[in-house]
Amino acid sequence: MTLSVLSMRKRLQGLQWLSDTPAMLCWAVLVGVLGALSTIAFHEGMGIVQRLVAGQDGGIVHVTKSLPWYMRIAFPVLGGLVAGCLLSFAARYSTGAKSDYMEAVAIGDGRLSVREGLLRSLSSLFTVASGGSIGREGAMVHLSSLSASAIGRFTLFSQERLRLLVACGAAAGVASAYGAPIAAAVFVAEIVLGVMNIAVLGPLFIAAASANFTMRALGQYKAPYQMLLPEQSWGWSILLFALLGVVIGLAAPGFLKLMNWFRSLFKKTGLSLPIRLSLGGLMVGIVLVFVPDAAGNGYSVVSSMLHQHWTLWAVLGMLFFKLLATGLTVGSGAVGGVFTPAIFVGAAFGTLFGKVLYLILPDMQVPLYFFTLAGMGAFLGAAANAPFMAILMLFEMTLSYQLVLPLIVACVMAYFVAHAVAEVAMYEVTLVRERDAQLRHRLRHTSLNDLVRPADTTVTTDALVQDALQMFLEYPVKYLYVLDEQHQYQGVIAQQDITRLLLNDVDAQQRQVGDILRMDFVKPLHPGMSLDEAQEQFVHFSGERLPVISAEGGRLLGVVYKSAVLEKYSAIKRSLDTSGEVMLDLKARR
Repeated sequence: MTLSVLSMRKRLQGLQWLSDTPAMLCWAVLVGVLGALSTIAFHEGMGIVQRLVAGQDGGIVHVTKSLPWYMRIAFPVLGGLVAGCLLSFAARYSTGAKSDYMEAVAIGDGRLSVREGLLRSLSSLFTVASGGSIGREGAMVHLSSLSASAIGRFTLFSQERLRLLVACGAAAGVASAYGAPIAAAVFVAEIVLGVMNIAVLGPLFIAAASANFTMRALGQYKAPYQMLLPEQSWGWSILLFALLGVVIGLAAPGFLKLMNWFRSLFKKTGLSLPIRLSLGGLMVGIVLVFVPDAAGNGYSVVSSMLHQHWTLWAVLGMLFFKLLATGLTVGSGAVGGVFTPAIFVGAAFGTLFGKVLYLILPDMQVPLYFFTLAGMGAFLGAAANAPFMAILMLFEMTLSYQLVLPLIVACVMAYFVAHAVAEVAMYEVTLVRERDAQLRHRLRHTSLNDLVRPADTTVTTDALVQDALQMFLEYPVKYLYVLDEQHQYQGVIAQQDITRLLLNDVDAQQRQVGDILRMDFVKPLHPGMSLDEAQEQFVHFSGERLPVISAEGGRLLGVVYKSAVLEKYSAIKRSLDTSGEVMLDLKARR
């Protein structure tokens, strides 16, 4: 049996057309279907856990409210304990493959550990099902990516194609979780790959569309926040959404720093993962005794804010307890996403902003839910460093075109404000990519000023040939730079010229260097040149170094070594090789 499987894999590897671009679209369809099925399976798994413990399934908040006070504590504690044990087992089975789909696509080779991935997804399932305040989308996307990685590894795809296939799996997972196929493809392209290219976006769109179609065919599709918004003439009121974007831009980095603070607080305890997650579950359970609406990812609370009346103090209280529950869940080490909790926080800030405006401008004609929805998108875009994705996602989640204009204004303002306030993001890969892009920009625009070294091998025009000969004996160089009394560059004297001269004239040592220098033999560099310009001159020069002279006056400033230029170019190449831009190389290396 094993031999037949290996034989099949080798035959598949030999069929190069299986990983060409047209075939990749077919693989994307398969990955999309599997992504949708993985999402449905995760939902069913949550229902099984809830029925076993609580005797019923359904929305997390609904199940939590149905439990007596002691079960509201016991359930998260038990869920945390099981989740922690599963994570401990996953760490033991860790292999060379990545455990996170973003790492596998952005900086890895596309290989995901199946055993570790399943254990981590199960851990997330128990955390979410027991009321942990964390997003379920993380495990759904990972399961979808895991299935794509398994297919690509079985068919022995090249590294570039395997990464693209896993990216398609991630897009399928996001599309299944949120019912937003366009935003899902853009999410993976914008955040995970960092490449907005149709050759990459094509398979991503196909995978996301296939997942969405599968969810619809199985009766599982639902626009999470579908709303029929009225026609709105914005006028000056659009400026209010720009102000909302500024507020969100200031708040989003604070939310992410708060989550990091909770993580560091739990790590300082030194407790093992099972105990740490149980402790987090205990604290969350205590919160749920008094505020059961803080359970889960916040979906039901956001829906309530959109369709029901909330007082200002009720929104503030809910925001506080939800942030506390999310911080305790995330900080304890639970596996899951903060994508959906971030949407809730944005909804709360948008609602608060709108209510304060109503106090200041009681005759304002903009409905409150516009601020709630715009706050959701703006907070998501600022926290995830992906405003374009956030705009598309809120549009698809609400199916309302009337929201697009205020959403664009709020998202863009929030992104730039958050970007200016702090270097923090929901996904570390986006920060790494930004630093990488800045590094490449600095390297590409490095001028020769940064590479100039002192020129020790210089002689003056009135120096004797015997002095130049002595310098050639002291330094292993082919050329000496000749300067006049004002330290201005005149040209070079070559070792081969002196050798030829001495062979023909034994008295040549008493001649002056100025009599035998070459003025145009070596083309000098200038300090303002770019690396590209310097490299071009080195291509046509066989030596190791070139002189650098000032643009005005022609003074010798020093020398630049070919090895220094090559080192800078090597740094650029290493940076490019670890970025998503390598995905643009669509001709897979076999």
